[in-house]
Amino acid sequence: MKIYTGRGDEGMTDLRDMTRVSKTSHRIEAYGTVDEVNALIGTVRPTGHDDVDDVLEAVQNHLHIVQADLANPDPDEGDPQIAADHVDELEAWIDEADEELDPLTSFILPGGSETGAKLHHARAVSRRAERRAVSLAAEEPVNEEVVAYLNRLSDALFVFARLVNTRDGVPEESPTY
Repeated sequence: MKIYTGRGDEGMTDLRDMTRVSKTSHRIEAYGTVDEVNALIGTVRPTGHDDVDDVLEAVQNHLHIVQADLANPDPDEGDPQIAADHVDELEAWIDEADEELDPLTSFILPGGSETGAKLHHARAVSRRAERRAVSLAAEEPVNEEVVAYLNRLSDALFVFARLVNTRDGVPEESPTY
């Protein structure tokens, strides 16, 4: 497969259905930001915690589905789409990780270990991806599970950051006001 085509040199790109759109369209912004989240998660693995690595690998695969879903303005039945099951799986991972953590009693500063800080960074970008998906959904139809998934993903990345920091013995810091 050839990496470059030159088709985007004028600022246009193809959606999954081969519709040409501006690279500044809300749809491209949405799935491009999801790509950023996926790349950031890739910088975290391996975390040194096999169970967290397994979850993050699954999340990266889910994010490819999110991107395909967002890149397809008119999906057919067999096209990749995020489903409620994906959101449920994220919630189960959040609940399992949360059982290992002390209850959260205040806001915390993002950071900690290198891995924890990278997960917090991915969390912040996933919030941006969610905002981009919501913006797109205000203009044209979007699978509502995509927005739910991105919302839950930021929660998951927050919990995974806390989990990794706890396991690595790095204390959480609360902001001072």
